[in-house]
Amino acid sequence: MREIVFQLLYSWDFVDDAEADMTDMIMHQLAVTKKVVRNAMEQVQRVRERRDEIDQLISGMSKSYDFPRIPRIERNVLRLGVFELFFTDGIPPKVAISEAIRLCRKFATPEAASFINAILDALYQNMVQKREQEKHNDLSLSH
Repeated sequence: MREIVFQLLYSWDFVDDAEADMTDMIMHQLAVTKKVVRNAMEQVQRVRERRDEIDQLISGMSKSYDFPRIPRIERNVLRLGVFELFFTDGIPPKVAISEAIRLCRKFATPEAASFINAILDALYQNMVQKREQEKHNDLSLSH
């Protein structure tokens, strides 16, 4: 499912409304049902609804490249990884990160996988630090 979501996100970077064409192609190429593609499309829509917020998180953490210079494969792997880290319940952070790395190794390069790992891990560590700070602040206020 994650690979289908990634491929749909990637295709939407080229054509803004590729849904009908992509549904038929993915069903044929990957031998999956229309229901699977429909579920993937729903996930893609949720990612797209938060795309600006996701892209800002990536931009804020990417020191090596300006966001527009990040290759499309890596950009969409990052979008999916950030979405799973911050906006999806039930996916452990380490799974979201390792799955993003796996996608990148499959569709891009090992070097790109290192970049993906660095960005997602930094975002995760930042999230953990913020939560710890909030807990500390809550404890301080309650005393």
